[in-house]
Amino acid sequence: MHSRHTREVQAPTPRAAYVHVPFCRHRCGYCNFTVVAGRDDLIEAYLDAIEREMASLGEPAAVETLFLGGGTPTHLSGPQLRRLLSAVRRWFPPRGDCEWSVEANPGDIDETKADVLAEFGVTRISLGAQSFDSEKLRRLERDHEDEHIRRAVAICRPRFASLSLDLIFGAPGETLEGWRRDLTAALELQPDHLSTYGLTYELGTTFWGRRLRGELASVEEDAERAMYESAIDTLTSAGLEHYEVSNFARPGHRCRHNEVYWSGGRYWAVGPGAARYVGDTRSANHRSTFTWRRRIEAGQSPVAESETLSPEEQAREKLVLGLRRIEGVSLREFQRDTAHSAEELAGEAIERFLEWRLLARAGDRLLLTRDGLLVSDSLWPELLQGASAAGR
Repeated sequence: MHSRHTREVQAPTPRAAYVHVPFCRHRCGYCNFTVVAGRDDLIEAYLDAIEREMASLGEPAAVETLFLGGGTPTHLSGPQLRRLLSAVRRWFPPRGDCEWSVEANPGDIDETKADVLAEFGVTRISLGAQSFDSEKLRRLERDHEDEHIRRAVAICRPRFASLSLDLIFGAPGETLEGWRRDLTAALELQPDHLSTYGLTYELGTTFWGRRLRGELASVEEDAERAMYESAIDTLTSAGLEHYEVSNFARPGHRCRHNEVYWSGGRYWAVGPGAARYVGDTRSANHRSTFTWRRRIEAGQSPVAESETLSPEEQAREKLVLGLRRIEGVSLREFQRDTAHSAEELAGEAIERFLEWRLLARAGDRLLLTRDGLLVSDSLWPELLQGASAAGR
């Protein structure tokens, strides 16, 4: 009889790909992504480099989900967008009913760019709306207004099968009533998908420095929780399914690409700062667009960091990512897929969270409760480290 430790779990071939486009008109104060603002003169060199990075695959890798994020992919001109999409489609050819998502800024998307995206087979647009309130948009340093969002929706609606809106809550000075107005305005546009994110202050952003200097004040924790709960109640009452901590969708409109991440699936990634998961290895490209480009031009690897995960580390990650989904984790399927049981990996922490009613059991499934959703980020470290983290 073989022990579970001798069983190998074969890593699947990636069927998803992410392409990072770092260009923006300007960098918002809260943004911690790999972004180059106000340097459109670098776009052609970026396109040369991204084509070379994709060509390093050696042969095309067919995918079932594609995601172009940024930055702002739609900041590129029509011809530049056409060149990028042509290269992406060559090296990551869509299979079957491939979901092809592109992030767009309401102030950038126009009919010409939307036509190019539709022509190449893009099926899903994710609009970075963030808010419909002019003052809140200014505080967030966004460069669009309410009317730009509505115009962008009108352009995208007839051209793409799925439309998603991103919203931010917890902006400095925001009230629960103001957030509810944002939710109402978003629902009036009848999006197929909504993502709601609490504003975070990341080290290295201008918002981080401004908060340290007392120029910005975080929303009180209780107020932020009330905003999140309001999003859950308002959006689910409107017929959207709450399927992941921050994400809501109409039936058939979940983001399949993000579900690859949350299910522990493998994915390719190219571009500055892009992170991939291939085989048993997670790796990320250099976050500096200049360094990334120079390495590729010199025929060197653009990878800045790489980590090969043990089977146990992979299992812990899969447990945490799976618990981000509202349906939770099937304990039987988890053990089948990872050759580890959740109890063996983090039994002490799981029992404690069950006792505190942050987790619940529903038949074979382990899932977050409403209280657990409100503090989910604080649970993950203990589950990733297992019993060793208990009592810290």
